[in-house]
Amino acid sequence: MKYLVVSDNHGDREILVDILNRRQNEVDYFFHCGDSELASNDTLFQSYNVVGGNCDFDPGFKNRLVIKTKEDTIYMTHGHLSNVRFGLTQISLEAKEENATICLFGHTHQIGCEAVKGCLYLNPGSISQPRGPIQIQSYAIIESTENNWNVQYYDRMHTAVTDLHFTYKK
Repeated sequence: MKYLVVSDNHGDREILVDILNRRQNEVDYFFHCGDSELASNDTLFQSYNVVGGNCDFDPGFKNRLVIKTKEDTIYMTHGHLSNVRFGLTQISLEAKEENATICLFGHTHQIGCEAVKGCLYLNPGSISQPRGPIQIQSYAIIESTENNWNVQYYDRMHTAVTDLHFTYKK
């Protein structure tokens, strides 16, 4: 299974359209971790699984989603309600409660991924406003196999960032 994960486009609808058009035949699921600043009934969200963030004021967004695929149970939230700026403790407890094997979040605008105790934690960074030491407008694709998660980050031009490729055992 392949999952595309994007977050924090902050009103830039065209980049979400561009990603969808470019990758729709390559991935099985599209995930948006919040702060789209679009309406919850936007037609894009027929393709993207989406949660609301702290800059999404439309009440139609859910704060959390759990999606079960053939390979994984995916827990997704924006992260602001899980205090991700202060670490992964709270979000890891939330993911564990859902028996998640993948936990997706945004909010910090910083790229990050790690596998801990059978769960992959991934922040795709921000496709529009990156922060932190890695200043790349980014999204990620997770390839989930029976034994591994392969994570590749891409820049806004859909080019793989060679230094941002990771493989984790399940």
